Amino acid sequence: MDLQNARVCITGGAGFVGSHLAEHLIDEYDADVRIADRFSNSSPDWVPAGAELVEGDLTEPDVVAEAITPDVDVVFHFAADKDASRDDTEQFRVNTTLTQRVIERMDEVDVRNVAFTSSSTVYGEAPRPTPEDYAPLEPISVYGASKLAEESLLSVYAHSHDFQVWSFRFANIVGPRLQLGAVVPDFIGKLRDDPSTLEILGDGRQEKSYLHVADCVDAMCHVVQHADQPVNTYNLGTRTTTSVKTIADIVADEMGLDPDYEFTGGDRGWTGDVPRMRLSVEKLAGLGWEAPGSSDDAVRRATRELLDEGVYGLDESV
Repeated sequence: MDLQNARVCITGGAGFVGSHLAEHLIDEYDADVRIADRFSNSSPDWVPAGAELVEGDLTEPDVVAEAITPDVDVVFHFAADKDASRDDTEQFRVNTTLTQRVIERMDEVDVRNVAFTSSSTVYGEAPRPTPEDYAPLEPISVYGASKLAEESLLSVYAHSHDFQVWSFRFANIVGPRLQLGAVVPDFIGKLRDDPSTLEILGDGRQEKSYLHVADCVDAMCHVVQHADQPVNTYNLGTRTTTSVKTIADIVADEMGLDPDYEFTGGDRGWTGDVPRMRLSVEKLAGLGWEAPGSSDDAVRRATRELLDEGVYGLDESV
């Protein structure tokens, strides 16, 4: 579909990736953007000028009705409990309920285009690089299980309710506004507190692909405008990976520090953590888009931006 001058609703649009997408759509496509958010892991300060705001919980029918109106051309569904380290089924209930409410409302008012932020966690511990058609999908975290269930529900609506769906399986996205809980701002915060020592979860050899948020939103828009199947599933990432220890080296270097590293041990940072991940991006490249830099480049750029920003995550009162 054409995003130029489109009427767009972004659920969770005041969050990290959603707010960058909103800015990109307004600046590059002159889109009319409506953001729906309850500010549980986002900030009112991140709502760009020119965007309309609907504040509230999207599990509530009246909030969904206000956000998704018949004049909307496409919904970018970002709203979710995004903590991949959680290990309880309440996260599954919340995320699947959010998606259920959104697509039921879309069906009710005949809005048929939806772009969904899924995750590489749907693959579990898969061979690398992992293509979109890899099977069986066996997530090892509740977060990954919720994303897989949401993809499945969207597939049903694509094939039975004439929806067009774009599902994006993200690598690790980094850049300005990235919150505490993610490795780069966590390392910055720890080194601000104690420049001499840095605790690293696991053994530091966990290795994943990192993509800058500006490249992420550009890739999403490219896919939405060029992929036209009922269900369009794309990995978003780089061809390269970065280890946790290398991230520590980059952050320390950008801060002008030389700390001692203290590893907590084990091959993963938390229960459900996939220690090694690299996505195949051949399908994305075949559609005409490829990341302009490496995974290391994305981490270094994000570190510099977060240091310039001077804010590492959200205040708990937000």
